[in-house]
Amino acid sequence: MEPTLPLFDEEPTRPLADRLRPTRLEEVVGQDHLLAPDAPLGRMVAQRRLSSAILWGPPGVGKTTIARLLAHAGNLAFEPVSATFSGVADLRKVFAAAQRRRGIGQGTLLFVDEIHRFNRAQQDSFLPYVEDGTITLIGATTENPSFELNGALLSRTQVLVLKRLDQAALSTLLDRAEQLTGLRLPLDDDARGALIAMADGDGRYLLNMAEQLQALPDTESALDTAALVHHIQQRAPLYDKTQEGHYNLISALHKSMRGSDPDASLYWLARMLDGGEDPLFVARRLVRFASEDIGIADPHALRQALAAWDVYERLGSPEGELAIAQAVVYLATAPKSIAVYRGFNAAHRAARRTGSLMPPAHILNAPTRLMKDLGYGEDYQYDPDTADGFSGADYFPDGMDRETYYRPTRNGYEAQISDRLRHWAALRARRRSD
Repeated sequence: MEPTLPLFDEEPTRPLADRLRPTRLEEVVGQDHLLAPDAPLGRMVAQRRLSSAILWGPPGVGKTTIARLLAHAGNLAFEPVSATFSGVADLRKVFAAAQRRRGIGQGTLLFVDEIHRFNRAQQDSFLPYVEDGTITLIGATTENPSFELNGALLSRTQVLVLKRLDQAALSTLLDRAEQLTGLRLPLDDDARGALIAMADGDGRYLLNMAEQLQALPDTESALDTAALVHHIQQRAPLYDKTQEGHYNLISALHKSMRGSDPDASLYWLARMLDGGEDPLFVARRLVRFASEDIGIADPHALRQALAAWDVYERLGSPEGELAIAQAVVYLATAPKSIAVYRGFNAAHRAARRTGSLMPPAHILNAPTRLMKDLGYGEDYQYDPDTADGFSGADYFPDGMDRETYYRPTRNGYEAQISDRLRHWAALRARRRSD
């Protein structure tokens, strides 16, 4: 059997975040929903039946630590690899070593960091070894496994979602840092809270900042928030313009506007722009929103969205971003209706169902004698010349009953349209009965 190595090296020159890694699962903070005795991983450890799993969560929440501690709790050899630096040849070596261990009764936990970076062929290479129990696979990813991992691999693993560390968990980490080093962070209460907020749920980043602060020369008074910001560079927000964060935030913006909440809408807009999102992408989405979620309830909404797009193209950042913010507030506070959206979809379904029915002859132009002889344009009524400006003629194809697709709401301008349509429906019915 291979020699047992210490779980973690306690060398004091190692980074503080490394020296503070928990040595027992009970010491991991912020993930009780997975590690408590009645939680998924807690039950696995108690039953000594560890299953392959994917740990999905943001950076600095304990994915690597949990994997290492699971191996220790299950008396499994711990084999860590990074998908960023490893290939199939490296995996083959790990699988061969795991097979040798299995022959002498020793299990192996293979921890794959950034597992989403492996291509499909590399992911497929895990399958036979997971199925026959040669390895217990624990993969770690910051990306949505549904998008990034093979269905075959997902079907053989359990996806466990780790949460970003909350204020209580991060505060516990700061207390542990002070106990381990014997050094009090030189911060007043407000600055301590600001430091936790700057970490944005990332425990490793928080401890790295704490280590920087503890290395500052002695000061007579505790640092306030302004002094803290001077000494510590604020963490850039997590936002990947091509991955799940991108889609999550645009969804949050869209639904906040749909829910008529201008404040939440401005917050999500600011989050996207601070994360480096292209303002023109937001502008395009606002145009879509104006048509899809507001429609004729406020016909000016589309103009506002297009104007914001135009202003940004003329001014650029940061001045043009104000026009986008103005459009966001306008759209969030406008009356909402998806009546046109639903009506258009219903019309599409009817068009596919009815095929190639010809328009009725009375609404066809007749530029030739033959077409006139065939009845094109016969009995056409020019609506503006009628008494009510409405002829009540049937414009659907011959052989197709009249159908209703657009059903306006009572919101905003659509209330007037609704009244107008009811009036025309009454006129149409009266003239058909005459």
